[in-house]
Amino acid sequence: MTRKPDKDLFDSGADNEFRPLAERIRPRSLAEFVGQKHLVGEKRLLARVSETGKVPSLILWGPPGSGKTTLARLLAGMTSSEFMSFSAVLSGVKEVRDVVEEAGRRRKMEGRGTLLFVDEIHRFNKAQQDAFLPHVENGIVVLVGATTENPSFEVIPPLLSRCQVIKLEPLSDEDVGKIIDRAMDDAKHGLGARRLKLADTARALTIEAAHGDARKALNAIEIAASFTPDEGTISPESVVEAIKSPYLRHDRAGEDHYNVISAFIKSLRGSDPDAALYWLARLVEAGEDPRFIARRMIILASEDIGNAEPAALMVAVSVAQAVEHVGMPEAAINLAHGVTYLACAPKSNASYMGLHRAVEEVKKSGALDAPLHLRNAPTKLMSAFGYGKDYKYAHDFEGGYVEQQYLPDELVGKQFYKPTYHGKEKNIAEKLEKLRQQTPEKKPDKAPRKKGKTD
Repeated sequence: MTRKPDKDLFDSGADNEFRPLAERIRPRSLAEFVGQKHLVGEKRLLARVSETGKVPSLILWGPPGSGKTTLARLLAGMTSSEFMSFSAVLSGVKEVRDVVEEAGRRRKMEGRGTLLFVDEIHRFNKAQQDAFLPHVENGIVVLVGATTENPSFEVIPPLLSRCQVIKLEPLSDEDVGKIIDRAMDDAKHGLGARRLKLADTARALTIEAAHGDARKALNAIEIAASFTPDEGTISPESVVEAIKSPYLRHDRAGEDHYNVISAFIKSLRGSDPDAALYWLARLVEAGEDPRFIARRMIILASEDIGNAEPAALMVAVSVAQAVEHVGMPEAAINLAHGVTYLACAPKSNASYMGLHRAVEEVKKSGALDAPLHLRNAPTKLMSAFGYGKDYKYAHDFEGGYVEQQYLPDELVGKQFYKPTYHGKEKNIAEKLEKLRQQTPEKKPDKAPRKKGKTD
């Protein structure tokens, strides 16, 4: 959903202990903005905006905590525009229309523009992104989208062509240190009123753990400060405890991201729908891209379920399509539907292991020749060399099967696919056993077959 514009972009009447430190300590002027020198230097983006009072629609592409939201707020203030934030996680096409109507009224009644900040714009589906196009074109709103993903892949081309892409870099350790120091010293917005000290080792640990993410650093300091009495010293131990906090631990680019997705996949593989739903909830609540979750489910449907329940792949693909069409937050229901189905489906990795065995054989034996009777013979010369000779067309035989050599001579008798007796794959296993014992029997009154270039 949209949030009502703030009267003051940074204080908004709620600058108190209940607002996160990272929110309270945001720069209120260009002079306080740390990092991104390629944007704030002379003749750079912010300098041009300050001179002209105009800002184009932008896509801010950068890692978490690099200043995307802060930069959007500063741009709104520098152009005297109304700042409105819009979450791609919580909003849909209806909310887009509401914002645009409000922006139109503001322009007509007050003569003021509206800067619409869309966080995680990559999480909008095509229909939601399409809804912005006419309003960006006619100037009703200046769109500033923020994304951690490459916009070339995540933002539709028509919208991308109407926006200038600005790439933000991770903050340097020096930049993160400056932000921490300001938070410690600022008595009004930061922790300065508590007269806390920060041990050098604790400061270094925080900077190292942040990996260029100012928000993560400030969250860690805030949690560590909560363990420390006024006028005390924030210790390295309290910083370590803060870093372990669940509040900080799910980072889409960090270790816990991979731990959670690993637990999710292994719960699906292990047929535990309750655990799979729990890890799904963790991913969704942490802001994981639902398309990433859906892609992993598609892979699992073939790798771990396969022919034990062939419909699993269709369900997983349908879930991925639903995510694209519906968008979050409702698409979480589609994900849950797919998760419970995949978790409860019979399991087989026989197809995956069959591919693995075949690849190993290819690496070991190289590019072996196809048997002559399987080769294509589009020319008389090839036919003269025996290409395609004595090939048996399976449909000419009873049951559509005929015993025939299909592997290279060196691999005759090799078996890569070893079906299990789990679920519907049992039918495949039994069928293959019967086929291997069957002798070829020609169909009676065979109709003539047309030959093409490839048989």
